[in-house]
Amino acid sequence: MAQPMTELPRASRRSVPRAVFSFPVMLASLLVLLMVLTVRERFNDPDMWWHLKTGELIWNTHCIPRFDPFSFTAFGKPWIAQEWLSEFTIYGAYHFDGYTGLMLWLCMFSGLFVVAAYVLCSLYAGNSKVGMLGAMVAWLFSTIGLAIRPHMFGYTLLVCELILLHLGCCRNPRWLLALPPLFALWINVHSSFCFGLVILFIVILCSWVEFDWGLLAARQWGLGGRRMLLMASGLSLGAVFSNPIGPKLVWYPLDVMLNQPINLQSVAEWQPTRLESPRGLGLLVVAGLILLVPLLRRKSLALQELIFVAVGLLFAARHERMLFTFGILAAPILCRLLSDAWDQYEPDRDMPVPNAVMMGVASAAVFFAFPGFADLKKQVQDANPVKALAFIRQTRLSGPMLNAYIYGGYLIWAAPEKKVFVDGRADLYESAGVLEEYGRWATLQADPKAVLDKYRINFCLLPSGFPIVRVLTLLPGWRSVYSDKMSSVFAREQ
Repeated sequence: MAQPMTELPRASRRSVPRAVFSFPVMLASLLVLLMVLTVRERFNDPDMWWHLKTGELIWNTHCIPRFDPFSFTAFGKPWIAQEWLSEFTIYGAYHFDGYTGLMLWLCMFSGLFVVAAYVLCSLYAGNSKVGMLGAMVAWLFSTIGLAIRPHMFGYTLLVCELILLHLGCCRNPRWLLALPPLFALWINVHSSFCFGLVILFIVILCSWVEFDWGLLAARQWGLGGRRMLLMASGLSLGAVFSNPIGPKLVWYPLDVMLNQPINLQSVAEWQPTRLESPRGLGLLVVAGLILLVPLLRRKSLALQELIFVAVGLLFAARHERMLFTFGILAAPILCRLLSDAWDQYEPDRDMPVPNAVMMGVASAAVFFAFPGFADLKKQVQDANPVKALAFIRQTRLSGPMLNAYIYGGYLIWAAPEKKVFVDGRADLYESAGVLEEYGRWATLQADPKAVLDKYRINFCLLPSGFPIVRVLTLLPGWRSVYSDKMSSVFAREQ
């Protein structure tokens, strides 16, 4: 029997507080606290600075740069600012409140990511308690890349894509209509949109297949759902071409994978995952559980899930940075397989008051854990050549500078008057031939004098522990003019 209309407002008033102070929301607040505690000491990514400077350039000129404006080795060469919208928001955060604004940006996107992962895992499992376990798995693998960088935006959108695909398959196909606007945003914030298209392609293939082989099964989508999926996918593919840069932005991720071997071989985050590391062991454990649980609990693994895990495992094993995506793909699958391993959440047995207390404690902890300006400034000083740059300015060293790769981003931001030799935009420097020259020079595989003379370098700014530093101390015509625990400066003798 329908409830009398006169009782609806009172019931609604009762339901809102219970929903706000529910057990799942309380768990989400704890996850946000976990993320803040994780990222509070991560104001030190070297790529953050050139992203910030690019965002400032876009903010002030209202144009997306198409050519390199920051270096002297590749100055004026074509360069794609493929993450321009993320960089715009990063600088917007800095413009709002400096270093504190940047940390707020990181905390916000980290919190959005982990809460979205929690929602995804809870939907897959139909159990918010097990969903918490999945969110912790996603958190573990995300620690490889939690930083003030555009991929935080991109990976959050990957989680949103999986949520929409699940809702479109299991609830209502109309949820899939949100995919085209999602991809229209995604193409402009991070190149992981390409991975999102791969996920979409896998789902389309599996939507046509149906079988039951015991531990492996596939369920064909209904005709209406499949039509909606195909339409949404076609619109999503068209959406990625609707960007201010054009087809080059769509091609960029493939260009990195196919045409930039030096970038993939030399940059640390593109290296294979060390399986003996904590995250490497976690990779093996989670992948093993996904294969083992169906055997022990007699639950079938969906074909789509198996392909997701295989693709995620392949990329994560080859490139450490892809552990992030493996966690996103694997966590909800593991949660579904363990959905009945923990009692279901029962809203009728919820206790709003204890939940509210826990949420208040979590909120207070977030407030006190958030780093102050002094802490953020110290992190900048501990991770960047701040003192060495002050010396360079004080002594008025001028002329072409050869800087370490990891220092380039900070110099672009902190010393825009000095064009850099190289920085974290490895794609630009590989195409210009600079990345290979720098790598051979820094690792003593080439005559150190050849590069210095070719680019008429007047001084070098390098980490004190670099092997090339010992060579420069002995190289005729060069002398050490500054050194501290972090950095060394060498100048050409006049």
